[in-house]
Amino acid sequence: PQKVIRTIGIMWTDGSLIRHTAITLGETAASFILVILFSFLTATLLWFFHSLSEILEPWLVILNSLPKSALAPLLIVWLGASMRTIIVAGMSVAIFGSIISMYTAFCETDPEAMKLIYTLGGNRLQVMTQVVCPSSLPSVISILKVNIGLCLVGVIIGEFLAARLGLGYLIIYGSQVFKLDLVLMSIVILCILAALMYQGIALAERRAER
Repeated sequence: PQKVIRTIGIMWTDGSLIRHTAITLGETAASFILVILFSFLTATLLWFFHSLSEILEPWLVILNSLPKSALAPLLIVWLGASMRTIIVAGMSVAIFGSIISMYTAFCETDPEAMKLIYTLGGNRLQVMTQVVCPSSLPSVISILKVNIGLCLVGVIIGEFLAARLGLGYLIIYGSQVFKLDLVLMSIVILCILAALMYQGIALAERRAER
């Protein structure tokens, strides 16, 4: 523990710890936001078009079951060793499960509430905005809590293979040169980041409930 604390102090003083942490945090935030946007749009399309959901849902289940670490080498070949690759790697871990969970939450909306909107002359878009989205909010918040951790995992996997900056890079570099204090320091920082991001989602949940 003393060596880990000393490493944190040294890297904090020279600014490298802030730089690596900011890179990982920024990549995680970007992948998390993109996952939420794509998941919501795709789940909405699946809810509006039932035939589309029948076609895509089995493929989403298959892709969600695929080990995402197997995709990382392909992403490097397709996109190059860049930050874009790491963000896509972070998205790949969370997006398929997020779409399935969000679509399931939409489908579990109270049918009587939807029938009421139709009876009053509402259309399918109004059912989505007035009934489906509000009633699905608790489930969506739960999905966000899961996704923030999954995106962080995906980003670290991407940094293992395609980064020169970030906490994932520090972990893989420290293991290669047997600097375990560097590895443990990065793991501690990742735990702190994960806890802070989770608490941020929990705070948003409390505000949404009010």
